[in-house]
Amino acid sequence: MSERLAVKICGLMRREDALSADRFGADFLGVVVSAGFSRSVAPERARAILEGRVARKVAVVVDEGAGGAETVARAMGADVIQLHGSEEPSELEELRGRGPWTLWKSVRAASLQDVTEAVARFRSVADGILIEGWKDGVLGGGGARLLLDGGSVRGLVPDDVDLVLAGGLRADNVAGAVRHFRPDVVDVSSGVERILGEKDHELMRDFIDAARGAAGKGAGAPAEEIR
Repeated sequence: MSERLAVKICGLMRREDALSADRFGADFLGVVVSAGFSRSVAPERARAILEGRVARKVAVVVDEGAGGAETVARAMGADVIQLHGSEEPSELEELRGRGPWTLWKSVRAASLQDVTEAVARFRSVADGILIEGWKDGVLGGGGARLLLDGGSVRGLVPDDVDLVLAGGLRADNVAGAVRHFRPDVVDVSSGVERILGEKDHELMRDFIDAARGAAGKGAGAPAEEIR
């Protein structure tokens, strides 16, 4: 478990957005480098968007296989590879042997059993488990909140694996989510946009400030704060 809450701004498509997120203090900057999604960016373009940034660079990949994930991660200069599809533990194990990057595996969780199964399958090969809400028919959270008991989720993720919380987070609810789930990383994409693919710089700054302000203030936030 990380000692300091980290913030990830994901789905970046413009260099000016990455520059502002970095300046506001984001720890991770994510780009979707698998093709076919609403925020997909070619790996070479992702490198240009993130060039010179201090924050760690996250390649979001979907069912690329270990070789494909390595190729796009190297092309964009990624520090972290976030595997967001139906990847098997063996693929993460192979990918770990191909480079020095951090590996996160995502899971859409409709129940605590989904979290339990994901942790059991991936804890030995992933550095972090990204948990987000379930939205039927959508790959990724699709803005769906994680409607599970925060203490139970936190208790299922071992201390040596980072809990990355995503799905439905915004500046006005991230403080409650931080207190409720006690994640190591909070991850936002659509929650800091007014137009798809274009980050709103004021929303990004407010999100980062709210998340950091809530960190370390304890768990057990009322459900209405999370929503």
